[in-house]
Amino acid sequence: MTATIRETTPSARTTTGPPPMSVARHEERAAAERRARGLGWFSIGLGLAQIAAPRTLARMIGIADDDATRNTMFALGLREIGSGVGILRNPGSARWLWARAAGDAMDLALLAGSLRDDEANRGRLAAATVAVAGVAYLDVLTGEQLSRSNGSGEATIERGRDVTRAVTIDRPRDEVYRFWRDFTNLPRFMEHLESVEMMDDRRSHWTAKGPAGSSVAWDAELTGDRPGELIAWRSLEGSDVANTGTVRFLDAPGGRGTEVRVSLTYDPPAGKIGTVIARLFGEEPGLQVSKDLRRFKQVMEVGEVIWSDASVHGGPHPAQPPAKPM
Repeated sequence: MTATIRETTPSARTTTGPPPMSVARHEERAAAERRARGLGWFSIGLGLAQIAAPRTLARMIGIADDDATRNTMFALGLREIGSGVGILRNPGSARWLWARAAGDAMDLALLAGSLRDDEANRGRLAAATVAVAGVAYLDVLTGEQLSRSNGSGEATIERGRDVTRAVTIDRPRDEVYRFWRDFTNLPRFMEHLESVEMMDDRRSHWTAKGPAGSSVAWDAELTGDRPGELIAWRSLEGSDVANTGTVRFLDAPGGRGTEVRVSLTYDPPAGKIGTVIARLFGEEPGLQVSKDLRRFKQVMEVGEVIWSDASVHGGPHPAQPPAKPM
């Protein structure tokens, strides 16, 4: 869930949302995400094997090697690859882990049904059943851990048009907060942001690049400001893109600086259609936030955004610096 912070007056602040992530919960979540990535790669590898060598895999499992088995293996392989890609794209989400767990249940049912086949190798089927049950246990365990952290608001989640992303920056919390609080700094690392103009101490005017060369603008006001801890905002009525959000500044575990967590709720132009169009142009807000946070980390730790060679040149080119500085 995306944290929300509302205030009726600057002096009367009401805060709702998750508490800072504990070190133990942070470590549990990190371990769950590492396990999720491993399961994602395992799923892709298994899916490729089921598609490339269905009959060989069938003989290894101990089930009948026929056309029906081959077709079933092919379908299961596509499912495994889809689940694996989904997990690797968002290892902090439990959704694809639960999809894998549902697939495990289907596999166990198919294996149980194969035991009634006179041509089946029951010894191999039993071994395959144990292996699938073991993977199912890992899927359920990882899904439960990620769901638990998601439910407490301590996750990297994207549901519909709610986005939460985080990055760890090796700088003191107050320093990171001060840089972000000066909104005129934001275009330095927010690629799609053209300008931020301060209207007064609480209101600002934002102009950003939209899909396909379009431009969007909105006015925003602060709804929460706790130095070194939190910045919250909401767009004002009449904005091109209605949005609310928070930026939280937390002490990173192990004295590794500051964890910056951005939670954003947005309503793109044309609703869900606008979201689909934005994705086609590679400018979906969840991706934008992730990339912007990586650039923010570079600015805070190095002093500037580090551009790759591919970012500077648009195509094949000699191995030399560009004629003009970026």
